[in-house]
Amino acid sequence: MISSEHLFEFDKSFNKNIIGTDEAGRGPGAGGVFAAAVHFEKVTNGLIKDLEILNDSKKLTPKKRDSIYDIIKNNTNNRIVCIEVGEIEEINILNASLKAMNIACMAVAENIGYNSNILTLVDGNKLIKEYPLEQKFIIKGDSKSASIAAASILAKVTRDRYMETLHEEYPMYNWKKNAGYLTAEHLKAIEKYGLSPYHRPSFLRKFYEKKSKTEV
Repeated sequence: MISSEHLFEFDKSFNKNIIGTDEAGRGPGAGGVFAAAVHFEKVTNGLIKDLEILNDSKKLTPKKRDSIYDIIKNNTNNRIVCIEVGEIEEINILNASLKAMNIACMAVAENIGYNSNILTLVDGNKLIKEYPLEQKFIIKGDSKSASIAAASILAKVTRDRYMETLHEEYPMYNWKKNAGYLTAEHLKAIEKYGLSPYHRPSFLRKFYEKKSKTEV
């Protein structure tokens, strides 16, 4: 595993005020999509040590993600944004993800001082639409950039907690375990109980269309 020191060095190499952004929840069939933006104002040796397990959120256990969530929240300028299912259905999941990133990054940029020395690093292979600041996409950025990795943690943990809250309302889908992803258990529950208001109809439609084609 790459050390957190290398992740911070990656950000430092740009010689800019870095804002890192990542999303969580593009793939599930239920729940909103979340994006987080993070700027480390002051990076000390102590902070690097406290975040020594910092990495792509998908490579960390839930317990490890939780263990550094508050450290990131309390030592960065950050913003977490959710685009709910209704809007996802209207503008599609990709546009919803990019919109959440845009809102989150602009909020952080305003907090740290809107200036030309800001560079926004976007995880993935897409740039943020209609975003006025300099930006650069970083493929697998959550395992290269400290700011993106931190954003991935904030987005993932916040979304998981959100799905646990929705689980209390609709426990039959077991969202506290599957976070809205279409596991076999989740699909069986949909077949039995139908769709909730938090399901993404367009996603489910595409899923079943694809499934029916493979079964032919």
